[in-house]
Amino acid sequence: MTYIHFPPAAREELEATADERWNAVLAARPELGPAVALQRRLLALVLDLKQTLEGSPVPRLSLPPNYIIAKLARGVPALAGEPIPLPIPILTGALLSFCSELAAGGGGAVADHIATAIRNRNLDVGSLLSASLSRDQDAIRTGAAHRGLAPDLVWLVGELAVGPFAYRLLQAFFGDSISAALDQWNHGYCPACGSWPAMAEVVGGHRTLRCSFCASAWELTTYACIYCAENGERFVTAAPDEERKDRRVEVCRGCGSYLKTVDVEKLSAFPLLSIGDLETMDLDVAAMEHGYARPAMKEFAKTARR
Repeated sequence: MTYIHFPPAAREELEATADERWNAVLAARPELGPAVALQRRLLALVLDLKQTLEGSPVPRLSLPPNYIIAKLARGVPALAGEPIPLPIPILTGALLSFCSELAAGGGGAVADHIATAIRNRNLDVGSLLSASLSRDQDAIRTGAAHRGLAPDLVWLVGELAVGPFAYRLLQAFFGDSISAALDQWNHGYCPACGSWPAMAEVVGGHRTLRCSFCASAWELTTYACIYCAENGERFVTAAPDEERKDRRVEVCRGCGSYLKTVDVEKLSAFPLLSIGDLETMDLDVAAMEHGYARPAMKEFAKTARR
C-alpha cells in the first residue's frame, strides 16, 4: 500500500480549482445549481476555518511514533480513541456559521434549531465535536434524536467543523517517522480517523481511496471490496453510463455495499473532495437504485488503546 502526503496548497489555488470544477458541473448538469451554490458557501467557510487553524498552535498530543505504529499494525486508525483537546471556541463559531449557511441553503428551521440548541447549551458542543472527531456516529445521532434535532444534519455540521481540525492533525503528526507503517496499511477504512472513503480517485491506473472526513489518500495492495475483501464474482465494477467508463461503481453482493470510482488527472486536495462527491451523485443514485448502500462507521473503542 502507499499512503500519500499532500503538500499544502495556497487558498487562491484551491479556489481557482474549485471554481473550474463547479463550472464544469453546472455546464453538464444545470439542475445542480442550488447544490453548487450551497457548496460554494460551505467550502468558503471550511477554507476560512482551515486558515484560522493553520494560524493556531497545534495541540500537544502524547502520540509517540512507536505508539502510532503499534496501533496501525493492529488495524486501528492513528487517532482512534485518543483524548485530543479541541479548540472549542474556534469550532463553536464554525458550527454556528455552518448552521446559518445550511439554513439559508434549504435547511431552514431544522438547521436553525441546531444553532439554537448550541447557543442555549442544550447541545453540548464539546461532546459533539469529540464524537465527530472519534467518528462516533451512533452517539451523535442518539444525542440529536433525544433533543429533537435532525440526526443527519447534526452529523453533517459536526463533520464540517471538525474535518479541517482533523486535517490539521494529519499535517502535524503524519510524518516520516510513521511512513513505513502507513505504507503497510491495507484496510478499506482510513488509517488516520477510521472513516470509510467517500470515493476512489484513479490516477494513472492507481486506485486511491479518499477519506470522506480528513481527505487522507491511500492505495490498497489488492483489488477487492474495501468493506469485506470479497474479490470473487460477487464483487463487480461497472459504469452506469456506457459512454463514461471513467466513472464507475464498485458493488459487492457479499456485503451489499458500494464505492464510487472515478478516473482523474490528479488527486483532489483538501477540502475539494466534497466537489468530487457532488460531481458523482448520479453514481450514488445508480447504486442505491439497485439496493446497495454505504455501511455504518466502524467502531474502534475496544481496540483503540492497549
